Amino acid sequence: MSDPRLTALAASLPATVPFVGPEAIERQTGKAFRARLGANESIFGPSPKAVEAMQRAASEAWKYPDPESHELRFALADHLDVAVEEIVVGAGIDGLLGSLVRLFVAPGDVVVTSRGAYPTFNYHVTGYGGDLHFCDYRDDHEDPDALIDKAIETKAKLLYLTNPDNPMGSWHPAERIAQLIERVPDGCLLVLDEAYLECSEVQTSPALDTTDPRVIRMRTFSKGYGLAGARVGYAVGHRDIIAAFARVRNHFGVSRVSQAGALAALRDQNYLLETQHRIAKSRERIAAIGRDNGLTALPSATNFVALDLGREGAITKALVSALAERGIFTRMPGVAPLDRCIRITCGPEAEMDLFATVLPEAMDAVMGR
Repeated sequence: MSDPRLTALAASLPATVPFVGPEAIERQTGKAFRARLGANESIFGPSPKAVEAMQRAASEAWKYPDPESHELRFALADHLDVAVEEIVVGAGIDGLLGSLVRLFVAPGDVVVTSRGAYPTFNYHVTGYGGDLHFCDYRDDHEDPDALIDKAIETKAKLLYLTNPDNPMGSWHPAERIAQLIERVPDGCLLVLDEAYLECSEVQTSPALDTTDPRVIRMRTFSKGYGLAGARVGYAVGHRDIIAAFARVRNHFGVSRVSQAGALAALRDQNYLLETQHRIAKSRERIAAIGRDNGLTALPSATNFVALDLGREGAITKALVSALAERGIFTRMPGVAPLDRCIRITCGPEAEMDLFATVLPEAMDAVMGR
């Protein structure tokens, strides 16, 4: 029974979260996973310099963090060649998306996204009473033309696109995204989620133009930089949009330890380059393991690979469960036809060797080969 003190909107919402974490599954089963290959964390870990910085900062954890993330924002501004007033730091992209939706979406306002795209964005939109409109993927890519047409048709307030994409790993080149930005209609803001930007050498991001109020970029230290547990993300955009975050954001949302780690990680670009090489090598290994088991690896510019089973989603779900029973945590897209794939996070050779051993056992159990 719903608590009558809840708002009507809150009472109407399902009590769900976008993702069930591997820890929750471990608690339910009473068994620890041998490999976490489903959350797209960087199993390669953060820069040792970031770890050292966080260890030093831990002794000052009794202090509140700098609510302006001053040092980190200035370092990011220098790294990106933008003004510090054009950057806001928050508790991962997820936290920033929550603040952005709160700023721009009132009950009934239309928001456009892709069916099957990152569900946390939808979670925030629904939580503030927005009206979600969806476009289907096209050839395992989000469809920029369909998204723009839908935004124009519905007079959408926000248009959400991830590039590179989660959950398929696909991407559009920077030139294609620049064309998309030029078509954003008046009254609409393109939310360009670039969480996986640093995971590949593929050029997916057009040059930053913070004078353009039609787009805001969302980026993170969770993926390429290996700091998913620290929860540090940032948004880059027109200074008027960035300034608006001060109206609603959680000012102490990024801990002192996390700010120190992100700053050190940003300064260690050599380690980031090394991580890119390790991700690329792991993508090749995952594709080879897939081929050995009759699966097709989709091209990826992220730190994961979608392996295509070529079967209905029920079979994919059964395979994800069979892998979990054997100690391998994986995930799958939640919407057909994307749900014909399992999604495997890149990782060191030990995790890849374990996956190579367990996958054929799980497929035998599911498909009776």
